[in-house]
Amino acid sequence: MFIQEVSHRPWPLPDGAWQYYQQWNDVILFHWQVPFEILRKYVPKALTLDSFDGRCYVSLVAFTMQKIRPRGLPPVKFISDFNEVNVRTYVINAGRQGVYFLNIEAQKTLSAFLARNLSGLPFEKALITRTAHRYDSVNHQKNFQLSVQYEIKCKITEKQPLDIWLTERYCLFVGAGESIFRYDIYHKEWSLNSLQVKDLTINYKLGEDLILSGDTLSLSHYSPGVEVVSWRKEKVV
Repeated sequence: MFIQEVSHRPWPLPDGAWQYYQQWNDVILFHWQVPFEILRKYVPKALTLDSFDGRCYVSLVAFTMQKIRPRGLPPVKFISDFNEVNVRTYVINAGRQGVYFLNIEAQKTLSAFLARNLSGLPFEKALITRTAHRYDSVNHQKNFQLSVQYEIKCKITEKQPLDIWLTERYCLFVGAGESIFRYDIYHKEWSLNSLQVKDLTINYKLGEDLILSGDTLSLSHYSPGVEVVSWRKEKVV
């Protein structure tokens, strides 16, 4: 197993064996600054909004999920490999900085169904296609759209503090009724590249006052990806 270097993690690995393996490959990341008073309405009160220099962020992450599988079992390609778009924000609970998902879309109906029911995360189906240097997603039910043509530029050899803050997150939180659960994860430190966006349409209206569009984009990244393992969820609230 690839768990060797842990010095980049802000807290120790969980006790016990990891439960799921997956790869997040060919990753596009878009980031927006969002006012605290707007974002606060979309995140459970039990979670504290995290901020960088007093600014809150929401990110849209589009990538290709591959080889997701339970520990001890092989991946099944028609389920385990699919394109995914998630929208996340940044939170803290009990001193642990993590992410909270506002929306998650998967390319395959069965993959979305299984992921939603096994993890409790808000997976749903979207029409997603991907070719070299292009990524397109449409969710007709919510009228969400992402269409981007891009070019991968040079590797970022000296990350800025904001680059690290936005990417180096080692847990995620999910709500279930009045409860909040945490999934701890492990991956190596992200490798990041600059991203040149050649053509971009983004329309994610998550609420009347929370709309992600290409016109208000703050920052973008590309990453070749990471291998990830996750542990069983733990109730924190």
